Amino acid sequence: MPGGTALAVDRELFSEQVERKVTGHSNISVVREEMAELPSPGVVATGPLTSDRLASAIAARLGSSALAFYDAIAPVVSDDSLDHDRLYALSRYGKGGGDDYLNAPFDGAGYEVFLDAMLEADQHQAHEFDQVPYFEGCLPVEEMARRGRETLRFGPMKPVGLPDPRTGREPHAVVQLRREDRAGQMWNLVGFQTRLRIPEQQRVFRMIPGLEAAEFLRYGSIHRNAYVNSPATLGHALTARDDGGLFFAGQLTGVEGYTESLGTGLLAGINLARRLRGKAPEVPPPTTMLGALYRYLREADPAHFQPMNANFGLLEPLAGKVKKDRKKELLVERAQADFAAWLKAVL
Repeated sequence: MPGGTALAVDRELFSEQVERKVTGHSNISVVREEMAELPSPGVVATGPLTSDRLASAIAARLGSSALAFYDAIAPVVSDDSLDHDRLYALSRYGKGGGDDYLNAPFDGAGYEVFLDAMLEADQHQAHEFDQVPYFEGCLPVEEMARRGRETLRFGPMKPVGLPDPRTGREPHAVVQLRREDRAGQMWNLVGFQTRLRIPEQQRVFRMIPGLEAAEFLRYGSIHRNAYVNSPATLGHALTARDDGGLFFAGQLTGVEGYTESLGTGLLAGINLARRLRGKAPEVPPPTTMLGALYRYLREADPAHFQPMNANFGLLEPLAGKVKKDRKKELLVERAQADFAAWLKAVL
């Protein structure tokens, strides 16, 4: 779906298509029951909501408890309920299709009032949340607001590259809305993951220009996300250290994002097939994004390990001095060439 430079998918259509491909494949048998023991050989890719029994089995097998943090998700609102006269369509710096996002502009006074309302709002409290180790890449918006009155203006409400076409100037702050479905019937409040109570979400987020009558199709919430301490417990190809045929993949390993999870899953499948043919598992070189992610999962400090998205900072640096405006392009070209060569050798 349109999303500027971001990967945005219709989650329902995506999951339906994947399910059809899996259940319709002649070589796949789908068994719908809880797994409480680890398969060997096999791949464990249970995701962030691993059941307690399987999580206990993983912890017992790896000799280390699975870590847990709390992930927060953003609200989704109905397109029909938005006041489009108060919003404007524009991607940051006109990227992507140029108008992939809807933008709700704030002036200085409005931003201050909105910020006060958020800071005073009631949020969900429970004993288990007393010491919440949030993933820094997905902080609740109210937690960011508590870090300083300008934090949101330099974070999810950053107005840079988003001039209001009605004034020709960048607003003081802006809330961006991104399509949640291909048809544009649902819009996600970008960066507004939250643990505010539902009545407070209604009260505070309807203060956003254009959202005064917003119909919430999904409220923001907080949920448990479990992952293993990969650098402390897994081997070179994300296998159990005492069993080279037991592979781990997906968010459970400490990667964040659709493509990251899919990539580790595909590589786990390739390496399991190699294992069954008596061959050693292979991992792409760290000049490629998948190889660089595997290196991070292998070499990160176990004492401070946190999930990681794909980013250019993970890649092996280029040799010599390179002009800044050419750096990413050259990194991509090298990664594509190295990955193609690696894949040809492995398959």
